[in-house]
Amino acid sequence: MSKVWFVTGSSRGLGRNFVEAALSRGDKVAATARNPERLDELVAAYGEAMLPLELDVTDKAAVHESVKRAKEHFGRLDIIVNNAGYGLSGAVEELTERELRDQLETNLFGAVWVVQAALPHLREQGGGHIIQISSVAGVSAFPLSGGYCASKWALEGLSESLAQEVAGFGIKVTLVEPGSYATDAIASAVHAPADPLYGGLRESFAAFAKTLDFGDPAAAGRALLKIVDSENPPLRVFFGIQGNQILQQVYTDRLKTWADWQDLALEAHGHTPPAPAV
Repeated sequence: MSKVWFVTGSSRGLGRNFVEAALSRGDKVAATARNPERLDELVAAYGEAMLPLELDVTDKAAVHESVKRAKEHFGRLDIIVNNAGYGLSGAVEELTERELRDQLETNLFGAVWVVQAALPHLREQGGGHIIQISSVAGVSAFPLSGGYCASKWALEGLSESLAQEVAGFGIKVTLVEPGSYATDAIASAVHAPADPLYGGLRESFAAFAKTLDFGDPAAAGRALLKIVDSENPPLRVFFGIQGNQILQQVYTDRLKTWADWQDLALEAHGHTPPAPAV
């Protein structure tokens, strides 16, 4: 049986490929974008299976109205994909308050509004699957990406709690953590005012970025189909090769640090550390 999707940030990048993958196999999609005219080609190709919706996810009332329209149009909602978001580049010291707040409004609060709007419908029908598009930067932090990492780390914690809260209603949650893909994500990122003090770090990070192996967005779209078709989908899954490469070392380092400082952890609780063996 075909599924009904609600996908935010659908006009380009991974979101566009998620929509195309769903439509190409006969599913129906309510696709949102700030500029829905960019979806005209998909409407022409797939007709009534494609419902374009104009939406800025930072507008809470508009989010609820869009979800309601999608449900009324297709009769149900099976897959919710929170993909809308953008990158913010800059050292923590460089970020303006407005830049950081805007980042969180889109990448975090936008996803919250969509989840809150969709949950009553998913509960009523007895199930559904919420896909949260996070990032490798949602589980590992990088220099000059503090604002973006903050938004994705917050999404990770929120979604892990959400998964436990809605499991009893038959609703599944998956955090997709993509690495680098051949989209315009880097080119379209917002850049904080540059401080020359961080010039060397910025050059080093730019050189590192040039070495990355960028994945195929269409392959990510096909992979997402396997996630939504799984009877037991993962809470977290990497898309691309960077995730496992980076996180193996990150978690090894974290576990070692926690173990090295375990005596102090016990001390902070009020326990006396064990005497060293003679």
